[in-house]
Amino acid sequence: MPNQSYSVISKNKIGSFDKTIKVDSDKSISIRAFLISSISQGISQINNVLESEDVFSTIKCLKKLGVKIKKIKRNEYKIFGKGLGSLYTKNNTLLDCGNSGTLARLLIGILSSTPDIKVTITGDKSLKKRNMSKLIDLMCRFGASFDKNKNYFPLKMISSSIPLGINYESGFSAQLKSAVILAGLNSFGLTTILEKKENRSRNHTENLLITSPEVLKRKKNEIKIIGKNILNPLKVFVPGDPSSAAFFTAITLFSKNSKIRIKNVCLNPRRIGFYILLKKHGAKINFKNKRIINNEIVGDIFVSSSNLKPINASAKYYPSTTDEYVILFVCASMISGISVFRGISELSNKESSRAFEMKKILNQVGIKCNVKLNEMKIYGMKKTKNINTVIKVKKLNDHRICMATMCLSLITGIKSNIKNFETVDTSSPSFLKIIKSLGGQYEIKK
Repeated sequence: MPNQSYSVISKNKIGSFDKTIKVDSDKSISIRAFLISSISQGISQINNVLESEDVFSTIKCLKKLGVKIKKIKRNEYKIFGKGLGSLYTKNNTLLDCGNSGTLARLLIGILSSTPDIKVTITGDKSLKKRNMSKLIDLMCRFGASFDKNKNYFPLKMISSSIPLGINYESGFSAQLKSAVILAGLNSFGLTTILEKKENRSRNHTENLLITSPEVLKRKKNEIKIIGKNILNPLKVFVPGDPSSAAFFTAITLFSKNSKIRIKNVCLNPRRIGFYILLKKHGAKINFKNKRIINNEIVGDIFVSSSNLKPINASAKYYPSTTDEYVILFVCASMISGISVFRGISELSNKESSRAFEMKKILNQVGIKCNVKLNEMKIYGMKKTKNINTVIKVKKLNDHRICMATMCLSLITGIKSNIKNFETVDTSSPSFLKIIKSLGGQYEIKK
């Protein structure tokens, strides 16, 4: 996280616009590309990397583990892979994952089956609040060991001396699935993952590893990892992040006479639940110029102002909409009628307890919300009542809530004071710059 903390104050409703923008590169793919390149055999190259705090945390951790990483120019890096099982550091080295749950879980996956690793994994205040019990249980099955009776960072980890492949039935979490895949790479025998259709989470790890066909096999609902094989080096172009694009999509939908084109965005079917869901409820959203780059679908998103119906989101949308629920809640608050979101219990283990925090924010502008463990109802209205209030967001260390609140402020014209806004740099360092290009006004207060 950056040392300099600041607040963002937004006062005015955004005007109409017709713009073409490019959002920040995908965080999930950027982090995975660095991690997999570090254990590949040979020199990998990653272009259009997201240069954000989470990615910088990834680079720092890998360098502590002996990986040579060279920046060629802006957003372009070479990684000199050490090969499977070759990462190494002094005993009790501290690896700081910052705000990144993706980095924490995937790095632990790699290190669990890497010989002679004794490290302490930690993160920022937000990451230290996230329960790691499911990850710990999985890595223990590979033979790794952790602090007894402790499920939160900082965690001491000792890698397995003889890691053996496991069988795993994955749930909604792509991070846990990826951790199992990465631990299986350097384990003896087969690691088999059963992924039911209703639980299919993002598959960027698999898409990167498919370039090593002797290592990963995919067949219907099954993924097989054949351990102890050589990983081929990667050459990756990272597309735009659909999660970052979702916030500008929302502003456009609820701003009169507005249009936006968002170029070169990852349109992986397992990442676009937000867009599919809103299209189903009346949003004018289209995908154009689609092509395949590095086993990922990439294209442009075209959005126009729309009149939406109340949103009814079943649990099936959760895996493909995980990071977008906060901005979906904002969208629902602007639609007359009752919107319902089911199957959202995992939102409590994000950077903050997102459903409950968004309820507090929406309540400030007169929007009624009912939140249960696995369901949220939002009683939306086209015009909010509390136009003379100030939306206040305390220090949550949650980039998505900061972004969603600013969108709410710009759409309604209600003043907001959002503390800890620097956390947005973990995923979307260009966010404020793009807001300004669309005509949004704000003040930074340090």
